[in-house]
Amino acid sequence: MPNPVLWTPSNERQRASNLYAFAEKTKALHQCAPDDYDGLLQFSIDEPQAFYNSLWDELNIIGEKGERVLIDNPDIRKVRFFPDAKLNYAENALKQPDDRLAIIGHRDDGTRREITRRQLYDLVSQLVQAMRAKGVEKGDRVGAIVTNDIEAIALYLASSAMGAIWASCSPDFGPEGATDRLAQVEPKILFAVPHYNYAGKHIDVAPSINAVAKAADIEHVVLLDNPKADAQYEVDVQTLDAFVAPFAPAEIQFERMEFDAPMVILFSSGTTGKPKCIMHRGAGLLIQHLKELVLHSDVKPNDNFFYFTTCGWMMWNWLVSGLAAEATLITFDGNPFYPKAPRLLDLIDKEQINIFGTSAKYIDALSNMNVKPRETHSFASLRTILSTGSPLLPENFDYVYRDWKEDVQLASISGGTDICGCFMGGVPTKSVYQGELQGAQLGLDLDILDDDGQSVVNQPGEFVCRNAHMTMPTGFWGDESGEKYHSAYFDKYDNLWAHGDFVEKTDNGGYIIHGRSDATLNPGGVRIGTAEIYRQVETIDEIEEAIAVGQDWQGDQRVILFVRMKDGVTLDDDLIKLVKTRIRKGATPRHTPAKVIAVKDIPRTRSGKISEIAVRDVIHGRKIKNTTALANVECLEDYKNLPELQD
Repeated sequence: MPNPVLWTPSNERQRASNLYAFAEKTKALHQCAPDDYDGLLQFSIDEPQAFYNSLWDELNIIGEKGERVLIDNPDIRKVRFFPDAKLNYAENALKQPDDRLAIIGHRDDGTRREITRRQLYDLVSQLVQAMRAKGVEKGDRVGAIVTNDIEAIALYLASSAMGAIWASCSPDFGPEGATDRLAQVEPKILFAVPHYNYAGKHIDVAPSINAVAKAADIEHVVLLDNPKADAQYEVDVQTLDAFVAPFAPAEIQFERMEFDAPMVILFSSGTTGKPKCIMHRGAGLLIQHLKELVLHSDVKPNDNFFYFTTCGWMMWNWLVSGLAAEATLITFDGNPFYPKAPRLLDLIDKEQINIFGTSAKYIDALSNMNVKPRETHSFASLRTILSTGSPLLPENFDYVYRDWKEDVQLASISGGTDICGCFMGGVPTKSVYQGELQGAQLGLDLDILDDDGQSVVNQPGEFVCRNAHMTMPTGFWGDESGEKYHSAYFDKYDNLWAHGDFVEKTDNGGYIIHGRSDATLNPGGVRIGTAEIYRQVETIDEIEEAIAVGQDWQGDQRVILFVRMKDGVTLDDDLIKLVKTRIRKGATPRHTPAKVIAVKDIPRTRSGKISEIAVRDVIHGRKIKNTTALANVECLEDYKNLPELQD
């Protein structure tokens, strides 16, 4: 039976949406009714030249469009968008500097601050001048260990304004996690919060700052706040106030870049080693994000737009792009349940939020706490709820419409760090079906393939994208041959982007995500890698080797660590505690396994690599694919029907 409809936009809401207006303006190109989303989607796939030319104009992109819209190529990696264009991401984000609020920042300790668009422009101007004075030039990397706050956004825009390449991580990664990421790209300068609060606890970031600065040989380190008196720094540091003090606000000389010029480096989860450094073009992010925000999420000028995220997640980059849609950003850094569960829900009414974005796990947690905001909150301003990070369970769709608000667009969206954007998500002119993402995003030719590579509907399969899109990475930093990039997305199918998700397409054009099809862990909707877990386990003498997998559990995923002990050693409670503590401190709390289980052996391929996918499939009762590739397939019997995995 088809999934039930939970919400349908009224005629008035359809006609008031940005997507409807775009469809009306371009009707001569596609001959589809403004509410015929499937027809508009097919046009965007079949006629990319006309679609992207119209999209640039609709989104009011500031820059030089150039003569050509697209250079086609049989190899989708070689398709080029707007090859003659010159533009700057920050110039678009900082347009119309005036007295409207640009950002309202909230912190764990209850602090609330705000900055206008004019003040933000002026701060970015000072930052650009200060960075140039320190020798930062176009193409240099700007490293950051920062929280989701006003200063981080200003720095991101300043880096873009001058043509530098931004690379950030959240301070909760710890010294090793931050170093594994930032040191690879050799930043010219490092910006960092000296400390931050989480759930009322004060956390010092000096160890991470020291580790990154030393590993990358960074000369200039700027602290976004005053350091505590007892903080120990092994490098010269200065505060942000001192950094910008010599420079008065002035008109920014934006460095307009070629379309394919990289602006951001995002980091993969680090499943098979150090995280991959994924390079993204600023122009692609600008246009793709605005398409997703303005057309698919219906963000309008002066809307109040919130997303719960950290600066180590691509949703932070996505949130910042809301400035280019002339929205006011509402940021939050801290524990979303501190000091009480409805902390973020309170912000909806307090700040009159129109678009509220969060993770599926957050919604699930509130449901489990039996939080019913409809009884305690108005939500009068709220039009759209966005959810991502992991699949939103059907019962949590019901929970939102029953206990939050009836007349709201609940848009479950999905994409990833790899594209710093969305493949599937909201469609303001379509109904919301229980458990489904509403549809493919415009311009994307998505497909679901069975084991034989054939397209399927109404059954789970491998999710692929058949055509080029603007936020396909320009490549990986340091991968000069492009071999790692090709291996990551194009090894499985010739000339198709394979994203690593098991997805089902429904008859009504919606999508249901059934989880990852690769070995990446995804607890709480945050992608993490196994290599960082193994690195910590290797420091424990009693353990010979280990293998970590994700177990689907109660609508989320939890990390399970299997360990092979050294001869004569027994896994007891004290050793389990040591393993968890070592991982939590050396990596992050998200890497910490829910269960640590001793096994006799760990499956390996014939080339000697441990097989995480085989273990993951066994504990979920799935058929093991390609058992001939395993040298010791018989050991998988020890992983079946384990009582430890039932609670």
